[in-house]
Amino acid sequence: MWNGSAGPWPLISFGSEICGDPRLAAGREWLVTNGLGGYAMGTVSGAPSRSYHGLLIAALSPPVERTLLVSQLQESVDGDPDGCGPLRIVSFALEGTVPRWRFAWGETLLEKRIWMAQGANTTHVSYRLVRGGPFQLRLTACVQHRSPHGGERPELTVAPLPRGVEVRPLAAAPFVLLSDRGHWCLEEPPVWVEGVPLAAEAERGLASTAEHLRAATLTVTLNDPQPAVTVVASTRRDTGTDGDRALAERHGHEEALLRCWRAAQPALAPAAPAWIRQLVLAADAFVVERSLDGAPGDRLGASLIAGYPWFNDWGRDTMISLAGLTLATGRCDRAERILRTYAARVSHGLIPNSFPDRPDQPLDRRAFNTVDATLWFFQALAEHRAASGSDALVRELFSQLETILDHHLAGTWFGIRMDPADGLLAAGEGETQLTWMDAKPGDRAITPRHGKPVEVNALWVNALRSMAGFCRLTGADPGCWQALAERAAAGYQRFWNPEQGCCFDVIDCPSGRPDDRLRPNQLLALSLSEPLLSPAQAASVLALCGQRLLTRHGLRTLDPADPDYWGHYGGDAQERDGAYHQGTVWAWWLGPFARAHFRVHGDAALALSFLEPMADHLGAAGLGSLSEIFDGDAPHAPRGCIAQAWSVAEVLAAWTAISGGTPRVPGH
Repeated sequence: MWNGSAGPWPLISFGSEICGDPRLAAGREWLVTNGLGGYAMGTVSGAPSRSYHGLLIAALSPPVERTLLVSQLQESVDGDPDGCGPLRIVSFALEGTVPRWRFAWGETLLEKRIWMAQGANTTHVSYRLVRGGPFQLRLTACVQHRSPHGGERPELTVAPLPRGVEVRPLAAAPFVLLSDRGHWCLEEPPVWVEGVPLAAEAERGLASTAEHLRAATLTVTLNDPQPAVTVVASTRRDTGTDGDRALAERHGHEEALLRCWRAAQPALAPAAPAWIRQLVLAADAFVVERSLDGAPGDRLGASLIAGYPWFNDWGRDTMISLAGLTLATGRCDRAERILRTYAARVSHGLIPNSFPDRPDQPLDRRAFNTVDATLWFFQALAEHRAASGSDALVRELFSQLETILDHHLAGTWFGIRMDPADGLLAAGEGETQLTWMDAKPGDRAITPRHGKPVEVNALWVNALRSMAGFCRLTGADPGCWQALAERAAAGYQRFWNPEQGCCFDVIDCPSGRPDDRLRPNQLLALSLSEPLLSPAQAASVLALCGQRLLTRHGLRTLDPADPDYWGHYGGDAQERDGAYHQGTVWAWWLGPFARAHFRVHGDAALALSFLEPMADHLGAAGLGSLSEIFDGDAPHAPRGCIAQAWSVAEVLAAWTAISGGTPRVPGH
C-alpha cells in the first residue's frame, strides 16, 4: 500500500455521492501515463465517453504514433448485471496518480487499481478482495488498433498464450493481454461490438459512437486474503505479471519525483500545501522521451506533451512549460535534454512548433509556424542556467543563439523580422497564425494578429537582454545585443494606449489601425525578467486585466464587453475554434497574472491567492491535474484537454517564484 507521502492521503477522493451518480462520475476523468507519450484514461464511472478513452493507448514511436490497443475490460461479478458499474462504486481515490476504486456487494468489498509502467507501453489493472467472497470475476478484453482520434476498423486476429492472449493486427506489431492467474478463453468467433456511446464526443460535434473487438475473457475466483489478480496489457510479449512489484515500482517512481522536488526547493517544499505536491506529480505526465535524429539509442532527446488526451509535443507549449514542469520540480537534467532536442532542429532561426505524427515524416516549413516559441526558448534557457547554476549549455549553444537572432534581424519565414524603425519584431503574412492565439479552422485564422503583437515584443526584448547576458557569461562582447534590447525597450512604449490605460494588443497592423481589444497578452510586459512599463502603467494594466479578464481559473482571452466575445466554448469544431481565443478562459495565464501582481503590489499572500482556486479544480475534471481552458461565462465550466502542460507548469512556476520572493527568475 502506498504510504501517502504526497500529502494528506488521499488528497482526491469521492464517496458514493459522486461515484454513484453516473452523470457526475462520468464528468470526472482519470489519467495515467508512461513517460513515452502513451497513456490510459477513462471516467470514474467506468463508462467511456471519448474516443480517447482506453486502457492502453501506446506511443509506438515515442512520443507519437499513439495507437489505441485495449479499449476496456468489461467486468462481471458472479453474474451481477451491474458488474463494477457506478451503482456498485462506494469510493474512488487517487493514490499519487494511481486511480483506485472500491466496489461493494453486500459485505463483499473489491478494490481495483490502474497504472502504467514508466518507460514502457504497459498498463496494469489489479483487482483485490478486501473482504468477503469468494466470488467469480470475469473480465472480457475489448481491443482495437487505431488512432485515438478515430479510424477505420482494423483486421485483428487473436491467439492463445500460456498466460493470456496475443492480438495480431494486420501489418503491425502484436500486443498481449496477460494475467498472473485465472483462465483465459478466446471469444469464438471474436465479436465486433458497435455503437458504444461517446457522450463527450457528441458534445464536440464528433463521432458519437465507437466500436471494439471482444477478444477473450479471463475468469478467476477471488478469495480473501488472496493477493490481487493483475491483468497486464502490453506491447511487450515478455512483460512480467507481478502486480505487487509493478505497483511498488510505480509508487517508487512517484516518491523519487517528490524527493527530487524537495531537494530543489528545500526552503519551500516542507510548508507547501498538499495540492502543490499533487501538481509536482501531475507535472511528470507531460515529460516524455523523443528520439534525436541520428543519435544512438542511449542518447534520446526529450520533450513535453502539450496536453492529454489529443495533443502531441509542441515547441511553444514546451518552452512556456519547461520552467514549471522541470526546473521548479528539480529536474534540470531533463530540461537540458529538452533544450538540446529543440536546438538540434532549428531551421531558419526558428525552433519547430510541431512534429510530424509519424517519425518517418520530415519537418517542413509548416512545422515552424510560430513567432514566439523561439523567443520562449531564450527564456527557458536563461531559467535553466539560473536553476542549474551551470553555464555549460549556454556555452554549447551560444553560436546557434547568435545565428537565431541574426535570422530575426535579417528576416525569416512567415514575415518574421525586426523593424529597423523602432527595433520591434513584426510577423505575419497571408492566413498564417503565428502567436499562441492560433485557432485556424480550414484556411481562415481566427486571430491572425499580423503586425507587432504585444507579448511577442515583450519576449523579443527579453531575448535580446538574455543574449547580452549570455555574452557576459561566455566572454563575448554584449554591446550589440544590449543596444538592440535598449532600442526595442524604448520602442515598446508605442504599445501604450493612454485612452484606455493599457497596451494595444497589436500595433502596425495591416489595417493601419492598432488593435485596442483588451486581452491578457500584455501581462508579459509585467511578468518577465524586467518590466517594460512604468509602475503607473503596470498598475493600470493589472487593474484592468483583473477587473475584466480574471476569473478563478484563469484569464479570459477577450473583454466580455467586446462584441466578438464568446462566453461558451462548445459545439462543433468551427464553433469551438471561434471561441478558443475570443473570451475562453485559459488557466496558464494565472501564472503571469500572479507574478505581475506580486511585482506591482509586493504582497506574496495576495498574489498566491489567485492560484489557490486551482486546488479545488484538481478534483473537478481531469483528476489530479489542471484543465486547458474554461468557459468565459460563469460558472466557468472546464473545457478542452483534461490535463494541460502549461496550466500545471505556470501555476507551479508562479507558486514557486512568489513563495520564494521573486516574480520571475532573471533572464540575464
